[in-house]
Amino acid sequence: MYPFVSQLFSSIPFGPVTLPNRIVIAPMCQYSAQDGQASDWHTIHLGNLAQSGAGLLILEATAVEPRGRISWADLGLWDDATEQALGTVLASVRRWSSMPIGVQLAHAGRKASTQRPWEGGGQIPADQPNGWETVAPSAQPFHARNPAPHALDEAEIAGIVQAFADSARRAERLGLELIEIHAAHGYLLHQFLSPLSNTRTDGYGGSLPNRLRLLVEVFDAVRAAVSDKVAVGVRISASDWVPGGWDVEQSETLALVLESRGCHFLHVSSGGLDERQKIEVGAGYQVPFAAAIKARIKRMPVIAVGMITEPEQAESILRHNHADAIALARGILYDPRWPWHAAAALGDSVEPAPQYLRCEPRDARGVFSPR
Repeated sequence: MYPFVSQLFSSIPFGPVTLPNRIVIAPMCQYSAQDGQASDWHTIHLGNLAQSGAGLLILEATAVEPRGRISWADLGLWDDATEQALGTVLASVRRWSSMPIGVQLAHAGRKASTQRPWEGGGQIPADQPNGWETVAPSAQPFHARNPAPHALDEAEIAGIVQAFADSARRAERLGLELIEIHAAHGYLLHQFLSPLSNTRTDGYGGSLPNRLRLLVEVFDAVRAAVSDKVAVGVRISASDWVPGGWDVEQSETLALVLESRGCHFLHVSSGGLDERQKIEVGAGYQVPFAAAIKARIKRMPVIAVGMITEPEQAESILRHNHADAIALARGILYDPRWPWHAAAALGDSVEPAPQYLRCEPRDARGVFSPR
């Protein structure tokens, strides 16, 4: 037990939204939608995570247009049908949980049109069932064996910016409290950021300001599309892990630009853009990226993610000022009560649903704080 009040279970504002603690459930694709529409699986999955005791639940990568899906089974928020289906799921979850819920708005770009991971995950050609032509900043495929994507022209880029704004409006109509713009893991906005995937010679390529341009335009459009009640942030890959690619120094510049434009948080991951990546995986391996970026900015909260598995580890990251919040992904799928266990380990408490109060362990009395 820690002899002090934990940082992990202290509240934190992400702009207009205050989280009750600093545990964030990161977006995790479920590949269980039909034509972009949320299913019963989402009700089960999100309902479970909404009882975890975390401070924030961010829905999986949610495509802003059909061709922006990673796979044919991805979640979407581009029309009335996808909005209605997600609304039905959220109504069920909210009936039993007051946890703040956000959504990650995304476009997969050249990494779209794939099989589900458990079916191999390979790209499906455009002339095959469940396949379509992918798009990108430049006509370079992610894998050399894949067809070249269509290089977007400036009118098409403007259409994608509009699609992000339209989906953001739908998100607010659904009562989602937070929007995370997905600019990480090799998807479209990351493809524009990295010189490895962006070889354009117009105003969206070449120099760093030009490569930042699309993400900045999307961020500004999303902020303008929603009210001041909605928090808007960005997830980035801080490094491509490939020489000559996107790196932490460029990420620091991007963070300063986003902070100056009113970004409410930055979620710092890495990789996913280039198959040549060589990632040095280990406990908290991405935390140094978050720490480097946090040291450069003044106000914007930074979320660290990546093999943060132990409560004491999470607490130490916060106490050493390496990040402001901790995101969990695979770990909370494996242990959906991780925040309960963390509260017990750190001598703090969570607020479970009253239906669960009687399961409080005798050796951890006080970990449950009744609602």
